[in-house]
Amino acid sequence: MGPRSGDGIGDAAAFLPYGRQVLDDEDIAAVVEVLRGDWLTTGPTVDAYEERFRDLTGAAHAVACSSGTAGLHLAALASGIAPGDRVLVPAVTFLATANAVRFVGGEVVFADVDADTGLMTPATAAAALAAATGPVTAVMPVHLTGQTVDLSTMGAVLDGRRLIEDACHALGSRYPGMAGDDVAVGACPFGGITMFSSHPVKTIATGEGGMLTTNDGELAALLRRLRNHGMTRDAGALTRPELAFDPVSGAVNPWYYEMAAPGLNYRLSDLHAALGLSQLGKLPGFIAQRRALHAHYHAGLGALGPHIRPAGLAPKGVAAWHLAVALIDFDALGVTRAAVIDGLRARGIGSQVHYLPVPWQPYYRDRYGAGDYPGAAAYYRRILSLPLYPAMTIGDVDRVLDALDAVAHGR
Repeated sequence: MGPRSGDGIGDAAAFLPYGRQVLDDEDIAAVVEVLRGDWLTTGPTVDAYEERFRDLTGAAHAVACSSGTAGLHLAALASGIAPGDRVLVPAVTFLATANAVRFVGGEVVFADVDADTGLMTPATAAAALAAATGPVTAVMPVHLTGQTVDLSTMGAVLDGRRLIEDACHALGSRYPGMAGDDVAVGACPFGGITMFSSHPVKTIATGEGGMLTTNDGELAALLRRLRNHGMTRDAGALTRPELAFDPVSGAVNPWYYEMAAPGLNYRLSDLHAALGLSQLGKLPGFIAQRRALHAHYHAGLGALGPHIRPAGLAPKGVAAWHLAVALIDFDALGVTRAAVIDGLRARGIGSQVHYLPVPWQPYYRDRYGAGDYPGAAAYYRRILSLPLYPAMTIGDVDRVLDALDAVAHGR
């Protein structure tokens, strides 16, 4: 493969990680402004960040928290997943998706995924439900790589079950809504809760951070209590009037709060929220660049020969593209994945594998047995995530493709 021309060639000497944050002086100034103000945490910047996030997704409520993992835990708690409840989770995801079920005592029922996209499908979900040893009360689909599970086709899977969407990879992605209309992930057209992450490699960065969206006001209020130790100062929820209210004015005593059930300290600080709020202003540009880079990858990977191709495209939805994934037949090429990763790194290019199927982890294998997930196994066997982040250029993508071609084919 010869050199490619693009919209600009990145610094050939610069290391290209598989993902990274993109920050500028405006982001730094937003954080400095908070540092110079009165609130470092639990202040007005968190409120502003939530409001902006809510408006962007179209959800009625947005609740910020300290990480995506914290968000999944909060969502499981607020959804009432109880010890022994079974929850459907795709076999290909990060550990946190399944672990959140276990945090609250639930049992994980793993569904297989499509071998080319890594996404749970109506067929794989239905097969997992049929094989479950008892009723499944909740579903946790994962919008992997920025592509979306088509929930509009999963009526029988979702019917009567609580829904938690893991959208860590999918801020800015869109999918078919209830009426077939195109809506933003996070609008929650199917009910339940959607969770996002703002880890540095995600679409926007807050350092660490998560966000939950929902259209259910009671769920949102519960999420807010649970992220703050279970505390409430809401006059209508207080149960000890002799302690709660001033006997003269009837107002809630300014120091008073109650805890009906234990919660956690999963709050997001104003420092993190300031960065997130600034980053949300750049979201359209970030998404546009990710889509342009991914399109170039998709075309270029398809030209690398019969044993390398881009991961499959989901039939519906518009992805914001968190990851650029190549499917590589390492056996046919006579090279190991580790050798390819090492060879790329020697050329200044990072890569990663997203993910080892979670049922293969020792904890879950010991708990549930080996299971049979042919789609997940086929997806995992071939995947390699290549650099993708908005500061990259088309020339950087060409550099990655040329290096992959050379390493994989022994040149």
